[in-house]
Amino acid sequence: MAGLIPGDGSSRPQTKIMADINVTPMVDVMLVLLVIFMVTAPLLMAGVPVQLPKTSAQKIAKPEKPVIVSLTAERRLYIRDEEVNAGSLVPRLSSIHAAEGDGFVFLRADKTIPYGEVMELLGRLDASGYKRISLLSEASAESAPAGSVVQKEAGGSHAAHGQPSPAQ
Repeated sequence: MAGLIPGDGSSRPQTKIMADINVTPMVDVMLVLLVIFMVTAPLLMAGVPVQLPKTSAQKIAKPEKPVIVSLTAERRLYIRDEEVNAGSLVPRLSSIHAAEGDGFVFLRADKTIPYGEVMELLGRLDASGYKRISLLSEASAESAPAGSVVQKEAGGSHAAHGQPSPAQ
């Protein structure tokens, strides 16, 4: 902001540039914005007002342990820590599905197992009634993006599609 400041008394006025910043308008604008955000923030979080009904239904119990199907390099199948043969895999998983309800099945397969056999196993898991199946893999340092956190389960695996692994 430039202004005329009287000089040394000569007939010609000298102009000096004032280097002071006028802070008052900026503070006024900031206070108005603060008030606007304080008023609108609670309205954004409220959502649609709904009165939910009361119910006597019990909460859905989560399974004690996650369903983890493992296929070892020796072609042995395990459900959780129990070894099963290929013929009893689908009936055993179906009974677990009936007892514990729908949930995730985590599939761990050794890296030496051919892709076709893993896909066949995925088909059997689908046939047992589970529709949410996650493939687990080992976390590598170079595969994780910088600054990301890989949640590992007790066995040292993580969900490959970004779903958090269950706590054991």
